[in-house]
Amino acid sequence: MEATTQKVKSALVIHPSDNVAVALTDLKKSDPCAVRSGEDEYIITILEDINFGHKFALSIIGENESVLKYGEEIGKMSSPVQKGGWVHTHNMYCERGKK
Repeated sequence: MEATTQKVKSALVIHPSDNVAVALTDLKKSDPCAVRSGEDEYIITILEDINFGHKFALSIIGENESVLKYGEEIGKMSSPVQKGGWVHTHNMYCERGKK
């Protein structure tokens, strides 16, 4: 029987202070994902299906904590998210448009 090799999918951290990464391909629940941050690379297990271009948490982000992308706050979590969890409009809000 021939062994199968699973291709590790990838994601990118845009700025060193970001707490989310951007999926460079569609990710499926339980996929190992190689996260590139500058010269570093590490593996995070994806917790749910995440589409290409969407964000996932690099660590736990609590309710009302800032979501950082591009080195800037792009919103806050409306509910906590675990490392490898999808970060999008279903669990994140932005106060900038409300001011």
